Amino acid sequence: MSAMTMTLNEGEVLGLFGHNGAGKTTMMKLILGVISPSSGSVEVMGMAPDSKEAWHCRTKIGYLPENVSFYEQLTGLEVLTYFAKLKGFSKKQAIDLLEQVGITHAMKRQVKTYSKGMRQRLGLAQAFIGEPKLLLLDEPTVGLDPIATGDFYQTVDQLKSNGSSVILCSHVLPGVEQHIDRAMILSSGKLLAMGTLSELRQQADLPVIIKPKGSHDAVAQDSKLSRFLSDTCQNTLMVPEHEKLAVLKQLLMLDDLNDIQLESANLEKVYRHFLSQHEQQQTRGQSQ
Repeated sequence: MSAMTMTLNEGEVLGLFGHNGAGKTTMMKLILGVISPSSGSVEVMGMAPDSKEAWHCRTKIGYLPENVSFYEQLTGLEVLTYFAKLKGFSKKQAIDLLEQVGITHAMKRQVKTYSKGMRQRLGLAQAFIGEPKLLLLDEPTVGLDPIATGDFYQTVDQLKSNGSSVILCSHVLPGVEQHIDRAMILSSGKLLAMGTLSELRQQADLPVIIKPKGSHDAVAQDSKLSRFLSDTCQNTLMVPEHEKLAVLKQLLMLDDLNDIQLESANLEKVYRHFLSQHEQQQTRGQSQ
């Protein structure tokens, strides 16, 4: 990975985004101390995570890898009790966590009988052991149905409110954006952008899409509005963020206006923008 500087604050949720091979898992391994940085330094809770002194901090860290696997012959309860005791916690906490992730009914069944979604829930329970102060989650909602996904994010929000910091890596962008404080976009080990969604929107300079209903002719005839009309989408205004309010006020003055649809650039559009920008820069660099 290229050099990058970042700080994760207490009680902050950071979304980590990038294509396969972008460096997301490598970053998680560096934070966990599984690998050591070739240059620069990593500090977790005041210590280098790959140092001998950091062993006692690991009980405060929860990790869910992208491809979770367990001992197939053990029951869900046996698996979780084993991990809980490794971290110095009791069987009771294992049972409580199984209830929290919704697989109490299957806790005495062997893991080999579990569906992909149930295995993922068991993986989440393992990551939540001891209410970790730092939680690293790699594709945590893969295999979860919408209700289980909602329950998962509710748990993340609860951990955050208790002061836990979370790094969340996901390809399912629409469900993530309302639960993260900042986003970090990587490509080929390079940091392309980092900030709140609002900050990234400003950096990307992506327009707000406004669709007025029942007022097409009036919009086209209004010089303050017609300049924002899209060339490709009928009766659609592409408005810079800083002019959004002025355009909305102008639209509300139209007599035949029935409704207004407003869509700011979401996380997926912001992500695509920075990735596309990076690819164009690389192409230009290769052609020179």
